[in-house]
Formats: sequence, structure tokens, C-alpha cells
Amino acid sequence: MSRQYFGTDGIRGTVGQSPITADFALRLGQAVGQVLRRDHKRPSVLIGKDTRISGYMLESAMEAGLVSVGVDVMLTGPLPTPGVAYLTRAQRQALGVVISASHNPFQDNGIKFFSAKGEKLPDAWELEVEAALAQPPVYAGSRELGKARKLADARGRYVEFCKACFGTELSLKGMKIVVDAAHGAAYHVAPDVFHELGAEVIAIGCSPDGFNINEGCGATSPQALKAAVAQHGAHYGVALDGDADRLQIVDAAGRLFNGDELLYLMVQDRLQQGLAVPGAVGTLMTNMAVEVALRRQGVGFVRAKVGDRYVLEELVGRGWQLGGEGSGHLLALDKHTTGDGIVSSLLVLLSVVRSGRSVAEQLADMQLFPQSLINVRLQPGQDWKSNKRLEAEQAAVQLELGAQGRVLIRPSGTEPLVRVMVEAADADLAQRSAERLAATLR
Repeated sequence: MSRQYFGTDGIRGTVGQSPITADFALRLGQAVGQVLRRDHKRPSVLIGKDTRISGYMLESAMEAGLVSVGVDVMLTGPLPTPGVAYLTRAQRQALGVVISASHNPFQDNGIKFFSAKGEKLPDAWELEVEAALAQPPVYAGSRELGKARKLADARGRYVEFCKACFGTELSLKGMKIVVDAAHGAAYHVAPDVFHELGAEVIAIGCSPDGFNINEGCGATSPQALKAAVAQHGAHYGVALDGDADRLQIVDAAGRLFNGDELLYLMVQDRLQQGLAVPGAVGTLMTNMAVEVALRRQGVGFVRAKVGDRYVLEELVGRGWQLGGEGSGHLLALDKHTTGDGIVSSLLVLLSVVRSGRSVAEQLADMQLFPQSLINVRLQPGQDWKSNKRLEAEQAAVQLELGAQGRVLIRPSGTEPLVRVMVEAADADLAQRSAERLAATLR
């Protein structure tokens, strides 16, 4: 059975268009509740959301659907996605629900789920829910209806969790940090975390109005962070996205560090402490320089499909702890069960405090490879995967690149395009190779 509603990160779309409507959210709550009740007599579900105005509508509809089939509901109000994952586990809930479209504009919204352990749920569970959606709901009787209540101080509980990930021996005293919460779910969390750890905090992107989430700020628009760091003479800037599960970091010189670089730094920090790091997980898009540098130090590296859920699956399957994406989704499974922008930024800053070396200094021995990306538009019905000439040309290019480069050819998920990407230590070689492959594909 193929999935009709679930994508790589829950269900997402434009508000007011199927499936992001109140009636669908009601039915989804009922379907999820029916699946839960197969294993729990009286399950309880935690619901959190970001700051989009549509969150009120979807939250109410999900709550109604769940209680109508005999499921209790606990509401956190606006809270980062990783905060919901943490509290689902801490409050012994059967399921966590996040109403958010992450880095998308306010016109979009979505619904995603966490297991009782605070982990992303497998495809099989999503298929069960989709099957339940296709069946009529089984309503609970009046005595069996669920109840809903607010969780007291959900924000404060999550703030303390984040601080605990930093430890108690060191602090951020003497450090000036700009925190950009993208007018999203961390607006009332992130500034307090850094402040309570001793930093001088300048908060931007912390005035949500329901419509301005991710608008010209946050991890997807780091120019606002760069400008604020320069204006205030800050040591570092931390930008989160709308649901605070990804980050970008800027230093005083205006250099922006992406998720590939920060993953490498996190591995380096652990090696410097004498801790064993058997391997790390990236994705198909992770810069090859990370792989080369890690293998040079005896650290294994594997690539998962694009998407933090697939990175997580690889980590769990291998018993490893560190993984991430260039977009800023970073995982440290000994700290949290899911990607957490605040926690990841704290781990990066902790490495600065502990080593006495800046982020740039810690990354001096790992320079990202230049990448050349060319989008080739497909003709109607064009079967590029069966192109034997392209296959032969790709093999020839890879042979020329050797161990100091790689080729990635993949279809766009949203357009009739094939993306041809070549990485190499030499920028000119990367560009020439990408042009060769693109010409062959055309």
C-alpha cells in the first residue's frame, strides 16, 4: 500500500487545501486514536504546535478527533518540535503530535508524530493510520470519551532539559550571542536557555504574530542573523527555523557554518575528549570533504537518504550517536532522540568553551569541497535512468575524480528536472565534469 497523505516528515501542505483542513485534522485524530487503542486501553497524547495562526484550528480539530474515540489529550501550546518529543517521553504519553510546517511560510502547516520514546515513527505505523482513515470512525460512548488539559509550564520543563544537555561544570559567561528564533516555536524558549547558561543574549525573530514565521529571518534566511551579529559585536549568532529542529551558526567574522561543518565539529569535540566515535551518518547531499576528513581519522561514515528520519534510522541500526544534514538538522542520540536546534547549538558552543578554540579554528583542517550543480529539464516521457551513454559517462567521470570527488544524479521531487551534482577538491574539475554529464543527459 502506498502512502496517500504522509510524506517524508508527516503530513504537510497549504492551509485550506486538502489535506490541511479542519475536517481532515478531525478525521486524522480519530484514525490515530483508533490505531492507538489497539494497544492501549486509555491512551494519552501530547499536542504541541508552532506559532502559525492556523495552529489554533488544527490543534482544536485534532483534539476533538482524539477525544471522540476515547483518547486523552495534553496540550503544550507553542513549543519546538524537539520539545514535544522530549515531553512525550518525559510525561509517559502514548504519542506526541506536532502541528508545524517547519521552515515553510505561514500559509503552510503540517502534522507529524513521535512515538512514546520521542522518536520518529516508522512507515508501517503511518500506513496503519492511512488504512484507518479509509474506514468510518468508531466513536466512544459518553462514559469513554477522552479529556483534554494543558500541561503546566511545558516551556520551563523544556528549557531545563536543554540546559541539562550543556552540563553543569561550564557556562557561557563572557559570550555575547544573537538568537534568532524565526518568530517560531522557540521564541520564548531559546533566549532563556542561552541567558540562563550565562550568555549575554540579543534576541531577534522572537515576536510572532501568527503570520511572520520564517519571514526574512531564522535558519532559512540567515542574513538577518549576520547583520545582527555585526551590529551588536556578538561572538556568535544562532538561527533556528520555525519549529527549532534545525540551525545555522554565524561567527563574529560573518562566516556561516552549515550542518555538514557542524557535524564534523561535533565529532571532533568528542575525539578531543578521548571518547570513541565509531562512525557518523550524513545524507546523499553531505559534502564529501566531511567523509574524507572523518575517514582520515578512522571514523566511519555512511550516507542515508535525504531526510532526518533516514539519518536517524541509520544511526539506530548501527548503534552510532552523531548524524545530520547540511540544512542544519543534527542528531546527537546520547542527548536527544531527535534533531534539536537548541541542543545542537549548545553542543557546538560547549566545544568552543571546552577547547578555548573558535568554531573556525576547530574546522581549519576540514575545507568543504566545491560543488557544481546543474538542473536539466526532462522532456515528456524521457527515461533518463535507462540512458546507457549517461551511465558510461558517469563511470568515466567518477574514475577521473577518484577518491577526491563524487557524482550524484537524482530527480527533483517537485519538478520535471534531473539534478546533476559533482563535488571535487578542484572547482574547475567539478564544473567541467557536471557540464559533461548535463550535456550527455540532454
